[in-house]
Amino acid sequence: MSKSDTLPVRKTESILEKIQDGENRIRARAFELFAGNGLFDRDLDNWLKAEDELILRPSIELREKDKQFKLKISVPGVEPKAMDIQATPDAILVKAELHHDHEVKEGDVHTCEFRSGSLFRAVQLPKKIDPDKVKAELKNGMLLLTADIAEPSRARKVSVKTA
Repeated sequence: MSKSDTLPVRKTESILEKIQDGENRIRARAFELFAGNGLFDRDLDNWLKAEDELILRPSIELREKDKQFKLKISVPGVEPKAMDIQATPDAILVKAELHHDHEVKEGDVHTCEFRSGSLFRAVQLPKKIDPDKVKAELKNGMLLLTADIAEPSRARKVSVKTA
């Protein structure tokens, strides 16, 4: 991987299904945690633990300048080919699968904080963008997205034709 890679961004109609799929996976794991410990009144604890186990939520910074949004997402160690970036007029979705394995030939592992699982971040934008003009670049573990803010829709007069 070079220091800077351009990444493809797909235009999508809705990211709602992706968010619902993630919530369903968390819900199922939270139920497994409940079934394992059998403690009532721990719903939120079970949900948060399941969410933490299943989904890595990276840090972001969203800025607006010169009729553009600049979105930075921290993704250290994520390869460009592992990322799926989607854009709608209202949001940007970034997903990736993370894998970390230990090879026996490298010696005994005493501590490891690396995780395997899903990186997922849906960023709701304060203004509409043009999804076709979103650009993404990966540089030094930081995903940099640039999105042009869409021109506001204006009402237009529609003439009525007689048949």
